[in-house]
Amino acid sequence: MKGIYCFLALTVGSAVWADAIVPSRTIRAREIINSQDLIRKSGDFSGALSDLQDVAGQEARVVLYAGRLIRPGDVGLPAIISRNDLVTLVFYRGSLRITTEGRALGRGAVGEAVRAMNMASHMTVTGTIMADGSIEVQ
Repeated sequence: MKGIYCFLALTVGSAVWADAIVPSRTIRAREIINSQDLIRKSGDFSGALSDLQDVAGQEARVVLYAGRLIRPGDVGLPAIISRNDLVTLVFYRGSLRITTEGRALGRGAVGEAVRAMNMASHMTVTGTIMADGSIEVQ
């Protein structure tokens, strides 16, 4: 009988109570999240974001419904390149630097990989989005 009481004490006491961040209103995908759009919710949450700084200023990757938990994959850095944007493609090899005009074939934020079409040769390349909005081709 002591074993059952010990088991119950350990399992009931092991629940993780923490604050989580939830939207106060429905936030559409691709919308920038403001701190006014968020509220704290107390409860037993695992895998949900709990720090306001991790969410405010980010872009919603999916629709975030009011009162529902926000998971790490639901938000990300705001996209600076959209599909069909004209971009500068940059290729580096040692001291050689080649730049040309391209068209983005996807949407992304700084540091993400995106495909783009070289406007001169019509070839498709993949590169990393840089902070200035150019795409560095590998």
